[in-house]
Amino acid sequence: MIRHVTRRACSRTVRHAAIAVLGLSAGCDAQGSFAPGDGSTYPDEGDIVSSAVSLLVGARVWRNPDSPARRQADAWRSSRPSDASLMEGIAAQPVAQWIGGWSGDVRSHVRNIVSRAANEGTVPVFVAYNIPHRDCGGYSASGAQSTAAGYRNWIRDVAAGLSGGQSVVVLEPDAVAQVTCLPAQGQEERMALLRDAVELLKAAGAAVYIDAGNARWVGAADMAARLKRAGIAQADGFALNVSNFITTAANVAYGEAVSARVSGKHFIIDTSRNGLGPTTDNQWCNPSGRALGNGPTSYTGNTLVDALLWIKRPGES
Repeated sequence: MIRHVTRRACSRTVRHAAIAVLGLSAGCDAQGSFAPGDGSTYPDEGDIVSSAVSLLVGARVWRNPDSPARRQADAWRSSRPSDASLMEGIAAQPVAQWIGGWSGDVRSHVRNIVSRAANEGTVPVFVAYNIPHRDCGGYSASGAQSTAAGYRNWIRDVAAGLSGGQSVVVLEPDAVAQVTCLPAQGQEERMALLRDAVELLKAAGAAVYIDAGNARWVGAADMAARLKRAGIAQADGFALNVSNFITTAANVAYGEAVSARVSGKHFIIDTSRNGLGPTTDNQWCNPSGRALGNGPTSYTGNTLVDALLWIKRPGES
């Protein structure tokens, strides 16, 4: 169900103009960062007390200075200055870096980003998205690793690139939520691959959050059972709402229910496009009229929520 720019988009592709629409739907605070689209307010960072031990809590997330939003803002600066200004607001926010088959030499790719982030005193967030049978043969299936052995080699290259620095990894969007589309043997293989990935990435020093779908997909008890099979005990926590539109409040409630069933594990939420919540008919493929959600922050006011992040690029299919 996740879309990547290099993949075939679903029926109505969101392009740069749609990103600008998202920008119009979110306000800016006095410091120029996006204010929450749902009308809530950010907590005072000095008042936050969290028992979390994840390196993500309190960290500044790395921002790519050459992001698609930055390039589009530069391209529009003369011809469409108002849209360029909106795009600047998006470009100013840190967004996760997706890695998969399109990343080429993934070890060098992630090592370069980790090094750049360290020099800036920030922490990069990566999304590992390359597991075999990705998207159950749907829109985003093409390009993923075709075998378990291939994936094991690939994730080892990822871990080698991360080693020696600080990083955060969101592990395989949809892989746990969609696991039931696979036959029993395929399910066992997938869970074994996720457990292996968690162990390797943690050994490399990364904070690891296993993707756990969203608040309207798999029931909390079922998701907790799946996460246990996927290695949640060794992970820092789980990720919610990646590339989806469910409100932050709904995901917090769901996350708390899941957390209570997995020994209090913490979670992160993708707020890149949930400022107005989902459509009334719960469209997930590029619905119109959506808005940016809370700006990325690792100060959330909830001791179970390690961060609100823009995991998926706003406006991207």
